[in-house]
Amino acid sequence: MQIKRRERDSVLQSLQSGLVPRQGLHLIQVGRKAETEALLQDISRIRDGGSSFRFVVGRFGSGKSFFLNLVRHVALQQNVVVVQADFTMERRLQASGGEARALYSELIRNMATRAKPEGGALTSVCTKWISGLQQEILDAGGTTEMVEERISSDLRDMQDFVGGFEFAQVLRAYYRGTVSHDEALKAAALRWLRGEYTTKTEAREELGVRRIIDDDTFYDSLKLMASFCRKAGFDGMLVLFDELVVLSHRLPSSRSRVANFEMILTILNDAVQGNAQDIGFVFAGTDESLEDRRRGLFSYEALRSRLAENQLATPGLVDLSGPVVRLQALSPEDLFVLLRNISIVHASGDEAARVVPDEGIAALLHKASQTLGAAFFRTPRDVIRSFVGLLNLIDQNPGKTWQEIVGMEGVLAKPASPQSVEEELAVNPAGESPEDDLAEFKL
Repeated sequence: MQIKRRERDSVLQSLQSGLVPRQGLHLIQVGRKAETEALLQDISRIRDGGSSFRFVVGRFGSGKSFFLNLVRHVALQQNVVVVQADFTMERRLQASGGEARALYSELIRNMATRAKPEGGALTSVCTKWISGLQQEILDAGGTTEMVEERISSDLRDMQDFVGGFEFAQVLRAYYRGTVSHDEALKAAALRWLRGEYTTKTEAREELGVRRIIDDDTFYDSLKLMASFCRKAGFDGMLVLFDELVVLSHRLPSSRSRVANFEMILTILNDAVQGNAQDIGFVFAGTDESLEDRRRGLFSYEALRSRLAENQLATPGLVDLSGPVVRLQALSPEDLFVLLRNISIVHASGDEAARVVPDEGIAALLHKASQTLGAAFFRTPRDVIRSFVGLLNLIDQNPGKTWQEIVGMEGVLAKPASPQSVEEELAVNPAGESPEDDLAEFKL
């Protein structure tokens, strides 16, 4: 199979930087069969009009972001709209200074569909639905005024949601802007739908609406958008959140953490009780962000009781019916297949042109196990970066063979230390208030 140069370079450059490639995931994916099947069931539930909720947890570098992007790719192929964002100090679920609105805006800006997998699909979603109504009515001899009336009538059932009436008003404004070629009006409508208005006064002046998407309506607005995606011809919406550790270990006070945990609890209850429709949520974070009894989700009793795992699931037994999906370390066999796939991508799909054959991959893994120990195999990121580095060295040093390079000391990247920068921040973020924690000291 011939791999395009752009796709090849995108995959290799992303992996070399320790990032997840946005395209070409299917070229390197291995393992995670049970976990992927569990999320596929969630996607099927969303497509059937239901809802889902999952936590994906694992240590730093275990492949959480890769797994999220794989789920994203699968959802897009099944006609589900995907919105995705990382938690930061400026973007979180519950706040009073615009942080929740900023999170919503980031999600909608990253909206992706099968036709626009890279994001920015809000315009195409709106245009697709409105164009269908317009063609139907105008072909039957109707007028543009009748199209506006049809927009209102088709969205009438969405007025049960918070902001549903204003949502219909904004879509009518978007249609008027389309018909009259008023780009300013269309831009204002899209700005409202993305939650980018900060004051009601400005929105009222430009669109005539009296409500905006703000911190208090974050979750209701997501449910509203999911309902609209269904009307626009899609099979629901999947919401992906990464960097859960920000909410658990980097917020400045216990009050902020509890407020965000309460929002997670609300979303969880709605999803499992069937109160939400056409929408699914996936949160990705480290083990500490979930299990830490002082700062993690388990510090909030209502969440801990709901997220507790099956007590009968002893070692060797896997139960993925609960909300928590734990990403286990890849087996040496899976790692071998993963590196082999990367070598094929490096050769642009031509297996005969691989610069590191199977015995070279086996030698690399064997040397890693000898010099770095079992820790090397716990995080695929470390293995991948070392292997891509080997491929780069062979490219840039034509006179060297993989045998010579693998024999050199110091080529293999050491795995992240338990006190890496990221984990250190997770345990003891700089500038954090210790108001609710015990101080640790040694004599």
